[in-house]
Amino acid sequence: MPFAQRLTCTIGDACEVTGLGRTKLYELIGAGRIVTTTIGRRRLVVVRSLLALLDANMSN
Repeated sequence: MPFAQRLTCTIGDACEVTGLGRTKLYELIGAGRIVTTTIGRRRLVVVRSLLALLDANMSN
């Protein structure tokens, strides 16, 4: 399945596809720029929020 069609991904996957480090990714999550959800003890990144962040940065 293409990445853009996924609903969620792991923190590691988000780092890999964006090229960002874990620290920066968690900073963006803390600032509310990337949306996550927690299921059990696992934190998942909402892929749409990653795509929106990248789109916003490309239009600037």
